[in-house]
Amino acid sequence: MAKEETFQDLSLNLPSGKQELWRWLYTELRGAILDGRLKPGARMPSTRSLGLQYSLSRGTVVVAFDQLQAEGYTRTEPGSGTYVASGVPDEFMSATPKPAALPRPTSKAAFPKRAQDFLQNVEVLPASHTLGKSFRAHEPAIDLFPVDLWARVASSVLRRAPRSLYGHGNAAGHLPLRRAIAEYVGASRGVHCSAEQIIITSGTQQALDLIGRFLLAPGDQAWIEDPGYSGALHILRTTDARIVPVPVDGDGVIVKAGRKLAPKAKLAYVTPANQFPMGVTMSADRRMELLRWAASANAWIVEDDYDAEYRYSGRPVAALQALDNYGCVIYVGTFTKMLFNALRLGFMVLPVRLVEPFVSARSFVDRHPPTLDQAILAEFITEGHFGHHIRRMRQAYAERIDVLKAAADKHLDGVLDVIHAEAGIRTLGWLKTWKSDHDAAQQARKHGLEVEPLSVFTTKYEQPPALMLGFASCTPAELRRGVSILATALRSS
Repeated sequence: MAKEETFQDLSLNLPSGKQELWRWLYTELRGAILDGRLKPGARMPSTRSLGLQYSLSRGTVVVAFDQLQAEGYTRTEPGSGTYVASGVPDEFMSATPKPAALPRPTSKAAFPKRAQDFLQNVEVLPASHTLGKSFRAHEPAIDLFPVDLWARVASSVLRRAPRSLYGHGNAAGHLPLRRAIAEYVGASRGVHCSAEQIIITSGTQQALDLIGRFLLAPGDQAWIEDPGYSGALHILRTTDARIVPVPVDGDGVIVKAGRKLAPKAKLAYVTPANQFPMGVTMSADRRMELLRWAASANAWIVEDDYDAEYRYSGRPVAALQALDNYGCVIYVGTFTKMLFNALRLGFMVLPVRLVEPFVSARSFVDRHPPTLDQAILAEFITEGHFGHHIRRMRQAYAERIDVLKAAADKHLDGVLDVIHAEAGIRTLGWLKTWKSDHDAAQQARKHGLEVEPLSVFTTKYEQPPALMLGFASCTPAELRRGVSILATALRSS
């Protein structure tokens, strides 16, 4: 019979900290087996002797032994005892085990060309470890969000939620939320729709991914504003569509140029209420021209209405979808810029003929959006909190753009001409002494500022050098401080 090992031979480390005793014993015995101190076939000490030696209850030792046996490190012979299993892989049975080598990152060249093109252009936004960093352009005023109110609404919803809300959700989205959205966008944006035409998405990016994936075939032409939203550009490129950059002027996308470049395009992506990144509003004549073209070309128009609620002079401009008599506009909205970034909920308002296939497409991608989050948001809207928050933010952002403009006129005169935004949560500053906005942005980042060069949003049609400046996420004091730092950075070259 094999000799019973003693714990003096194994040199076990004594337990420390708050680790459970059974887990300590299991870990030490497992280590002894793996590094060869307990050989295959060796008989394990009895649970009684182990307990006496280390002042452990027999139950504690039994739990550790059971775990070792369940994982295949030991075997029990009735009437004889417990033994180290002989089937532990040889590469683990070494007195000097080698540390596992960390896998090297897979080279982008190892992926198919389509994936390479996609990965080359993706920008991974950093997590918001800090708030209010000047001049972060993708973040709303999280410092002003009514967290306590949201928590109360969430608590109320979760207490009253039927068990069905914890089950499989509707692929199109939570019906009460779709009804609340239909009512709200109808009143605030003039959108004509029913709740049945709305599909809830995980933000704008998923909406654009669904649209590109299911409406464009490889080789189809797609208009995109230039300069324009790079997130849309990269998503549409993954469909192998032929991207057609269309220039923008003071009235929005130049439809006449688009018709000349690609009269038979299958899709046009536009931001008519607040053009990204130029900040202009598409004129009424240009809107009608775009709709007529789409109808004649049997094309789709994707209207991204990402932050049009925030308009600082007069009421928000009505949506392009409100003028659509042809059933060709897909209206895309998001709550990310309206409420907070972590709320990954958005929506599409679809022409009736697209609803059924897009519900199937939405189910194919990730089954359904998170139902409990939708229920909380629905309650937040129907109780009037959403509308109140938007009105409050409109006032706060109006103050913040005023502060930014005044500080820039004072400290950046002759260096950066900051535009007083009429809508949205960010604006442009035209560079006066820098030839490269990329170099200017790099200089600003060295001073701890978050700015983007306008050139990163251009595809074909160059623009004068400019910087994108977000103002919504910064307090007035932070904006003044940021302008002072930016002035130092841009004048120090």
